[in-house]
Amino acid sequence: MSKSPNHLITENIRVALRSIRSQMLKTLITVAMIMLGISALILINTAAEALKNKVQEEFTVLGSNTFSVYAKNSRNSGGRHGVRAKAYDAIDYHQATQFAEEYEFDAIPSISAMGTFTGTVQFGSEKTNPNIRVIGGDENYMDISGYKIQEGRNLTRVDLENGTNVVLLGADVVSDLFSEFENPLDRVVYIGDYKYVVVGTLEPKGASIGFSNDNQCIIPLSNLKKNFASNNTSYSINVLVKDAKQLDKAISEAQGLLRVIRHDPIGGEESFEIEKSDSTAEMLTDLLSQVSWFTLIVGLLTLLGAGIGLMNIMLVSVAERTREIGIRKALGASSRIIKMQFLVESIVIGQLGGILGILFGIFAGNIASYILETSFVIPWLWIVVGVILCLLTSIASGYYPARKAAALDPIEALRSE
Repeated sequence: MSKSPNHLITENIRVALRSIRSQMLKTLITVAMIMLGISALILINTAAEALKNKVQEEFTVLGSNTFSVYAKNSRNSGGRHGVRAKAYDAIDYHQATQFAEEYEFDAIPSISAMGTFTGTVQFGSEKTNPNIRVIGGDENYMDISGYKIQEGRNLTRVDLENGTNVVLLGADVVSDLFSEFENPLDRVVYIGDYKYVVVGTLEPKGASIGFSNDNQCIIPLSNLKKNFASNNTSYSINVLVKDAKQLDKAISEAQGLLRVIRHDPIGGEESFEIEKSDSTAEMLTDLLSQVSWFTLIVGLLTLLGAGIGLMNIMLVSVAERTREIGIRKALGASSRIIKMQFLVESIVIGQLGGILGILFGIFAGNIASYILETSFVIPWLWIVVGVILCLLTSIASGYYPARKAAALDPIEALRSE
């Protein structure tokens, strides 16, 4: 009575596992090589997926109906073919405020500037580390930046007009300076050498691509100009368009006004650049996709080495089990069954390395999710790619040894010692 295909496969797997145990050291080395290639593929793509999720999260908060204005090439000192790109003058306070006052489109313009990245905030004997970002903003800054007031109030037009020494504290600054039971509102803190009254605290926002968004304080833009700005301070213009469908029209109107304010010559190059909020997200996503393909190439090269190692193990296995093959053939095993046995053995080794690599890659890659405070990521597409690559590597590496084993003459095989 012939055995069913399922029974033959089960028996071949049992024989494969017995053979693997008899060559444990060689098998472990090959499994480790396959695991290395697959884990690199899964790990980097898991981390990249977590980073994509964070980028999309951040820009979803900002929305697809905002744009920002920068001095051209102010953020990029490089140029094509090694030629340094011309960097135009920064947008100064008067240009930024003039734009906000004269921009008539149905939108909300906001002006902000960075005072320092290394500020300190002190309350009584408590003092933060010198890593606090001091930002100057207007009354619209909160709407565009994605921050929300937790307690107290926002900056007002009166604060802006008078340059009042008031401050909104980020969540990390509050936790550094005040106990759980203290109310920071209306308390006087020092930012550097200047006294400020706390009028509001911000809701926690978490980390963004590895950097905390909560270790900062926001003061009136006019106050920042007085206390922290220099002649080189660059002012940012951000615009929230009320109707996303009108975004391109809003940008076109902003370009015309900025050319006048910046005195750009008619027909000449613009001294500024305008960037949609979602274009940065798209750029980062494209970059991460390129990283994924690069990782695939690295994984393939590693699997190539692992495949050569697996083929060598299978050839050694055929040589060591020549007599066993002869006995099985003498007892009626066909060449097809012998070939299938060695192919299954190769596939078992390959899939074992693949499964371990996938598990390690997922958990190691999700360290990035933990750091970025995003949800646990399982890159299903790359898991499927990893399984298929392992299967193809196993079949390619095991086919020649399996064919060699199947072609052995049973009489000659039985004479083997």
